Amino acid sequence: MTLRLPVFAAPMFLISGPDLVIAACKAGIIGAFPTPNARTIEQLDDWMTRINAETKGAAPWCANLVTHSSNARLPQDLAMVAKHKPSFVVTALGSPKPAIDAVQAYGGKVFADVTSITLAKKAVAAGADGLACICAGAGGHTGALSPFAFVSAVREFFDGPVVVGGGITDGYGLAGAIAAGADYAYMGTRFLAANESLAPDAYKDMVVQASVDDLLVSPAITGTNASWLKPSLIANGLDPDHMPDSPDRAYDSGQSFKGKRWSSVWSAGQGVGAVRATEPVAQIVNRLEQEYNAARARLCPTA
Repeated sequence: MTLRLPVFAAPMFLISGPDLVIAACKAGIIGAFPTPNARTIEQLDDWMTRINAETKGAAPWCANLVTHSSNARLPQDLAMVAKHKPSFVVTALGSPKPAIDAVQAYGGKVFADVTSITLAKKAVAAGADGLACICAGAGGHTGALSPFAFVSAVREFFDGPVVVGGGITDGYGLAGAIAAGADYAYMGTRFLAANESLAPDAYKDMVVQASVDDLLVSPAITGTNASWLKPSLIANGLDPDHMPDSPDRAYDSGQSFKGKRWSSVWSAGQGVGAVRATEPVAQIVNRLEQEYNAARARLCPTA
């Protein structure tokens, strides 16, 4: 199936599951989820089996792998990727190198999640097929660069496919990203409150009510800079003005939630203000398409 829109429903930790991936693919965009969301390898096998079965004839799907050295489950996750063969694999928090041979062997594409030009050049040198440029404004683990500056700089040395993410929440932002040189956009926050997301109802309600002023970027929760909802921090006994020290980075896919700050604190990106209701993925994508077409008409009014 040809993509309806050049969009990845970005892989969101603890939020993206098979329902969201399947709904995204059926709506005509790329559905993605982080493999750590499946807390056992058996569950990951079940999820991937279901996704393959229910997305035949739909848009492709994507697995997001944590390649940080602390992820002891990476070899098992890679084995599941090799078994189920997602069209795209995005690596995060480490080099794409561990995934490249396994994914390229079955014809899949490896995109490296990067937050700087230095990391982007390393990923290209390691053999990544594409780059996922995480920019300022992204939810969860976030970057610091403007998406326009990031894409422009990457295009100086890389002509492969580029995904850009960070504050892109409507079809107008999507058109801007494509016009600036990206091939796809990551949209995570836009799907946080979707009916099919794994977010608790209270999380969805908080997202619908939030604005960009309700966000705080801090490494205090996971050890890496991430964008957090201040009301959620306060609800968990944290003071947004006096955050605790950053913990050691530990990203093992199978680790226990017990005692982990990230297990109950909620994040969002700078596009959170555009999320005004809990609604199905299909309805969100319909609106994105209308906005995208309107933006294209503005760019090319005589076309």
